[in-house]
Amino acid sequence: MAISPEITNADYVPARPLQIEQVEELLKLQRAAQKIASILDLDQLIDKIVNDVAHTFGYVEASVYLHDEHRGEMVLAGVHGCTLDCTGHCKRVGKEGMVGYVAATGKTRYAPDVRVDEYYISCDETTMSELAIPLHVEDRLVGVFMASHHELDAFPPEQRRLLQALCDHFAVAVRNARLFQYERQEREKMSLEGREARAIQQALLPKSCPSIPGFTVSGLCIPAGAVGGDWYDFIPLSDGRWGLVLADVSGKGTAAALLMSATRGMLRSLAETASGPGEVLARLNRLLVDDFPSGKFVTMVYAVLDPIKRTLTYASAGHLRPLLLEGAGRRFLHSERGIPLGLGFGSYSDLEIPLSPGSRLVFYSDGITEAANSSDEEYGSARLEDHLLRPESSPESILADVRSFTNGAGLHDDATVIMLEASA
Repeated sequence: MAISPEITNADYVPARPLQIEQVEELLKLQRAAQKIASILDLDQLIDKIVNDVAHTFGYVEASVYLHDEHRGEMVLAGVHGCTLDCTGHCKRVGKEGMVGYVAATGKTRYAPDVRVDEYYISCDETTMSELAIPLHVEDRLVGVFMASHHELDAFPPEQRRLLQALCDHFAVAVRNARLFQYERQEREKMSLEGREARAIQQALLPKSCPSIPGFTVSGLCIPAGAVGGDWYDFIPLSDGRWGLVLADVSGKGTAAALLMSATRGMLRSLAETASGPGEVLARLNRLLVDDFPSGKFVTMVYAVLDPIKRTLTYASAGHLRPLLLEGAGRRFLHSERGIPLGLGFGSYSDLEIPLSPGSRLVFYSDGITEAANSSDEEYGSARLEDHLLRPESSPESILADVRSFTNGAGLHDDATVIMLEASA
């Protein structure tokens, strides 16, 4: 090909080498973007960005500052090359260095000669040129990417454009990693709070079963989640009597657990002040009607065991009927009056039951009878009756039988049992 006479050999620059260089730079860009796109660990992502860019383009320094909106600062999240600033170092937006300037203006700043740039803050004495690019996602500042070189004017326009395109990928990747980090921290926080709430709730349950002459009493509560709304208690009363309570607060989770805790405290304060279980529930209901959120309620069975008289007097607030086994007979006990606590004002009737030697009485929550298997078949009261006919049955064996019935489906509601046995 002939060369135009207006262009000398000294002036001629072949087009092909420049095109190859641009292709190589684009390939670098593509490879770098692909590497970071799938990284969701923020620290790993930042480390990958600064080290890969520094090594790929031969920079003295590469760093990423993240925007802390609440404090109005840029926080150094990762750096390659500079030893003056360490991770966590902060620069104020609009006040410190090229980072602060870029964060405030949202514009890329290039210093071809850092010695004459008014915003440049020295980190490495060999640095001669520096580039700062804002990291934006949908016009929102995520951070600032910084790169430094030991040569003057080391960032030609083509490279600056490539870095700008690369920083668009960086911004999205950093935003996604920060969101993932936040969500993970929130999950960990909720998990920790759940464990703490569970520990507190478990502490409110009886530490041991009471020793009552002539009787054996035991209980067990298994929440479906970290915490739940089921609760049982053994309350020592005067003259050797004992209050037995099993309750189920509507709903699940932390809200139900909070209402359960409040109900427990109120019941314990009322247990000795009333003449019978029905009056205790009536007084408790008046308190809960005023305090409970609309639509929330508690079903409860409350009984007083008199071991001297060998009788049990109980009242129910809309709870499942207790199951009594005497010899070969078995029956569900019925309470005449008693709406769930917290729904409205009402009265509660007492029922006194003589406990013959060998008799067994069971209180339970709907997490037992309504536990369903994979075919949506419920455990039901009939299976509970059949299981209790076994001499070795206990709260633990009932829960094991329910779990076996659900066959891996798991408990979808809190499950609680109290068993009272009269010595033969």
